[in-house]
Amino acid sequence: MELSYQLHFINDQTANLVIESAIKQANQLGLKICICVLDPSGRMKAFRAMDDAANIAYEACIKKAKTAVGFGLPTGKAWYDFIKNDPIMLAGAQHLPDFILLGGGSPIYHNDKLIGAIGISGGHYEQDEKCVQAALECLKKNE
Repeated sequence: MELSYQLHFINDQTANLVIESAIKQANQLGLKICICVLDPSGRMKAFRAMDDAANIAYEACIKKAKTAVGFGLPTGKAWYDFIKNDPIMLAGAQHLPDFILLGGGSPIYHNDKLIGAIGISGGHYEQDEKCVQAALECLKKNE
């Protein structure tokens, strides 16, 4: 399947492929997750909540995607490494609206251009990151 990107945005077909790839990985891990895909401006492109996903996963996945698209950096270790030695950033970042440090969010790039972001929540953040990685790998395979 050939993926297309319109106006440097992630399109519907690609957003759905990302979601389906994340769900496949979540099923393998025995997780019930929520997945949010944003366009590069931070607007919701697609969202899916698996049956029985935790209520808090809904908001967390959106915050993870917004953090990733807003800074072009994955949430989790990459963000923590960026701010851990800077007390002002460490304290201040937590007060940004829609910011979350937990892993499970990643920007989505195509040809070095930010085209969107994905946020996943429902498991331990390391499990959420595995679902994100599966989704991103699926995009690379289908380019």
